Amino acid sequence: MMTPTFEHELAPNEANHVPLSPLSFLKRAAQVYPERDAVVYGGRRYSYRQLHQRSRALASALERVGVQPGERVAILAPNIPEMLEAHYGVPGAGAVLVCINIRLDARSIAFILRHCAAKVLICDREFGAVARQALAILDAPPLLVGIDDAQAEDFDLAHDLDYESFLAQGDPNRALSAPQNEWQSIAINYTSGTTGDPKGVVLHHRGAYLNACAGALVFQFGPRSVYLWTLPMFHCNGWSHTWAVTLSGGTHVCLRKVQPEAIHAAIAEHAVTHLSAAPVVMSMLIHAGHAEEPARPVSVITGGAAPPSAVIAAMEARGFSITHAYGMTESYGPSTLCLWQPGVDELPLESRARFMSRQGVAHPMLEEATVLDTDTGHPVPADGSTLGELVVRGNTVMKGYLDNPDATRSALANGWLHTGDLAVLHPDGYVEIKDRAKDIIISGGENISSLEIEEVLYQHPEVVEAAVVARPDAHWGETPHAFVTLRADAQASVTAGDLIRWCRERLAHFKAPRHVSLVELPKTATGKIQKFVLREWARQQEAQATGAEH
Repeated sequence: MMTPTFEHELAPNEANHVPLSPLSFLKRAAQVYPERDAVVYGGRRYSYRQLHQRSRALASALERVGVQPGERVAILAPNIPEMLEAHYGVPGAGAVLVCINIRLDARSIAFILRHCAAKVLICDREFGAVARQALAILDAPPLLVGIDDAQAEDFDLAHDLDYESFLAQGDPNRALSAPQNEWQSIAINYTSGTTGDPKGVVLHHRGAYLNACAGALVFQFGPRSVYLWTLPMFHCNGWSHTWAVTLSGGTHVCLRKVQPEAIHAAIAEHAVTHLSAAPVVMSMLIHAGHAEEPARPVSVITGGAAPPSAVIAAMEARGFSITHAYGMTESYGPSTLCLWQPGVDELPLESRARFMSRQGVAHPMLEEATVLDTDTGHPVPADGSTLGELVVRGNTVMKGYLDNPDATRSALANGWLHTGDLAVLHPDGYVEIKDRAKDIIISGGENISSLEIEEVLYQHPEVVEAAVVARPDAHWGETPHAFVTLRADAQASVTAGDLIRWCRERLAHFKAPRHVSLVELPKTATGKIQKFVLREWARQQEAQATGAEH
């Protein structure tokens, strides 16, 4: 006899089931903290009541120019209030937000606009020239709405509509449209496309909501928090902090350009409590001249690349509290965190920094993160030495890639999001990335971790930045080639040979770089070092050296 079930009698309804969406965070903040500063940008200040009104006016204006639910609205802008408003006004119109990297060229911007079929492009005037070049490539360009920011470089933008005039056409009392289904798309973020055209990562309202909750919980955002926007909002929607800070009722301090002097000044002026920064930005802060330590500790969430322990140690010594996060566009930004453990505070600074450079454990809203053997697909032993691929799964993983089913199947194969990062699992369950699969250097049959060499280089007191890639070698197959940026006052006294000797004294000799170039390192808009460019430089240098020998 079958046991009767009550499940069919208790179906969800409007009283007990509301689709999750970060749009609800702004509505709540406007109700709970209506007059609190939501946004600070130069002389501009908006309360949460005003931010809510402006976002609703944007949603209404988009609707009035014909944007339909599910259609895409793109924005090309730095960290300014209008970018934050787009994170609420665009999905609040039922549309999908597409934030475009401001450092892209016209061809790449045109590809994104065509691929996502954008109906509207909101563009800061500083990027008007490249935007116009991109639109000229398209057969059916989107409506162009221009942002006239007083802090922008003086470039003209011949737009169809001015942003403030566009907002004035909208109704500030129109409610933001909540999704009918939390699986509904909220954003499309494009990957860097270093090996071809970028892929459009499609994210849903549920994942954005949960990832923002995880960020607010782990980074301890609250109504007294003051968050400085050093991380581009166009990068993974600012790691979901565009929504997380609002959830907490904190203040967004917008920063148009990431420069160490401006960061230190903003920290002092606005009593900043939190910021996010790639390791390269932390290096800038460490080496900034005459920088005063913050009057109170500033919590820094770092990610985007594995931070060298020397950088973490230097930041801690300067009054910054570091949390290392790891993630990717496909996981809404941060998916694992190197969380505090009892006893960590008692460790010597260098030992604590080494622990904190791990990628850590899954954040509270991610179901699981582990390391799988690349051949068998089985979990690797938690011994801190067996190498495998870091994989994650849960509600904060992308829906898939826009119009790219093959890439989606590959990325989400066998029930996991495959990161492509090679890692080990420590006995305490913490994950530590050893390298990107494509960054492992195979020299004479030996695997060499580029991160291990970089770690040693960052310990040199005159090194600001370092990156190591594989250089073709006729005898060994590959050898390590280090590209290094020195402190300005050390460029005449430290040589490539000095750095090679430094590494040979601290590494097995086969791991030490045979070539060192002293250069400015190429970077993405989010501060990631572009290793694909360095690999090409190394290849060219080897070809030139080989040609000279013949």
